[in-house]
Amino acid sequence: MCEHQHHHRSIFDEKFLMGIAIFGAICLGEYFEALAVFILYNLGEYLQDKAVEKSKKSITELMDLRPDSANVLVGNDIISKSLEDVKIDDIIIVKTGEKIALDGVVIDGLAFIDTSALTGEAMPREVKEDEEVLSGCLVANGVLKIRVTKTFEQSTVSQILELVEHSGVKKSKTENFITKFARIYTPIVVLLALLIAFIPPLILHTGFAEWINRALTLLVISCPCALVISVPLGFFAGLGGASKNGILIKGSKYIEALAKAETVVFDKTGTLTNGYFTVEEVVSLSGENVLKLAASVEKYSNHPIAKSITKSYNGELFEVSDVCEIAGQGIKAKIGEDEIFIGKSGQNAVSVLKNNVLTGYITLSDELKINAIKTISELKNTVMLSGDIDENVQKFAQKLGITHAFSKLLPQDKVKKLEEIIENSSGTVLFVGDGINDAPVLRLADVGIAMGGLGSDSAIEASDAVIMNDDPYNVVVAIRIAQKTLKIVKQNIVFALSIKILFLILGTLGFMTMWGAIFADVGVTLIAVLNSLGAMTQKYRRNDRIGKENSMYNLQGI
Repeated sequence: MCEHQHHHRSIFDEKFLMGIAIFGAICLGEYFEALAVFILYNLGEYLQDKAVEKSKKSITELMDLRPDSANVLVGNDIISKSLEDVKIDDIIIVKTGEKIALDGVVIDGLAFIDTSALTGEAMPREVKEDEEVLSGCLVANGVLKIRVTKTFEQSTVSQILELVEHSGVKKSKTENFITKFARIYTPIVVLLALLIAFIPPLILHTGFAEWINRALTLLVISCPCALVISVPLGFFAGLGGASKNGILIKGSKYIEALAKAETVVFDKTGTLTNGYFTVEEVVSLSGENVLKLAASVEKYSNHPIAKSITKSYNGELFEVSDVCEIAGQGIKAKIGEDEIFIGKSGQNAVSVLKNNVLTGYITLSDELKINAIKTISELKNTVMLSGDIDENVQKFAQKLGITHAFSKLLPQDKVKKLEEIIENSSGTVLFVGDGINDAPVLRLADVGIAMGGLGSDSAIEASDAVIMNDDPYNVVVAIRIAQKTLKIVKQNIVFALSIKILFLILGTLGFMTMWGAIFADVGVTLIAVLNSLGAMTQKYRRNDRIGKENSMYNLQGI
């Protein structure tokens, strides 16, 4: 596990107990026992390390959000400069398909920019002269001349990076059961051994040799091999069980936190919704086939909404001539002698005009993922945080049955909101999101869960668990697997400790030879290991009826 999280650990941890058990066995000449203790302990540690092997790389390495350079206008030339060398008031040029490198104001040009990386809003935003633009946004269509208003260090992207790096420090320190247990158990055993070695000989005036021998035997018996191997193995089996279900959990401490989940906070776009637009409603005011008219003309536009409209019409299209895209307003063309104009009206709608008369309109919307409603209904407390406009957020919150939904949040606002939620929560807080804008909150939550299919690399790196198939219902599955794993681990602890305490009493009273204790320990270890493997065999079967709301899950082994 991460070493820096244990800097406050007591000296009396399980490693100390291993050490004295091995030392005691060597003093008694029981070399085989010393070796057995050593091998079993290291096997447990190895299994635990295996489970955490997929550890996180530095977030900055995978930051695909930030371009390395900017195209700066110097006189009439365009020169590529590294971001650190661009000064305030420099003019940068950003073309279609390029990311805006630094915050600034548009001084010339008109473009549609994809802000989903920052706000999570799926609808591309139109920007024109005198409007502010943020670094990290992608120019979907158009060319912009931007006057830089912030240096690289002050830009939005750099601030997000900063947030990501520092949110990690606030991670809850869920400690391993074994360490908590060893902290209390070890000093008691050591004190007991010292008392046995020195008190009876002083009271009974017998020789020290027999009692020191008995004390060393007690130390060897007390070595919790069954625990040391079965606890990490239990967690490891849980991690394996989760990965069989397409859920990658990045370490055993997150299993413990998942099992104690009290509040689950969701991002909206791309997490509970698909993140792309589909035609929701077509209204014809004149009996015309409005969708056919719109699709015929929009075929010639690169705008994301135009593509959604064209995609949703499967029939034959009209022959179109004289296509002309009017920047910032829409697209017009001729179908026969008629002039057709398709323009944007409102946030999620386009109007269709024929010879300057409104013939109908089309509304578009993002759609909920198949299992979104089912997911929310099976979780205790849920909250939705989104960068999208309030109207959209409330509409989806109502469909999902989420009472606490917050809109128009930038990354730093999401962090503040999550901090509030964590402060007011007694259990652990999970955050489920995708996209780079979620990286800081993924880090800050007790468990950050990233949607792997569509999510960006950086979100996956910043998270503690990744859902590989993008299905929100796997959040429920992950919590259930974690709860079952924790139950198995607790059973092992109770079972191993009960047997251990019984043998310690018998050993102290002299009724137990060391070999008897070793055999008992190995037996307990085997039973505990078999029990642990139960966590790995859980399979949560999904019978997907593609496209149907009622995708059924058979949850077995719960």
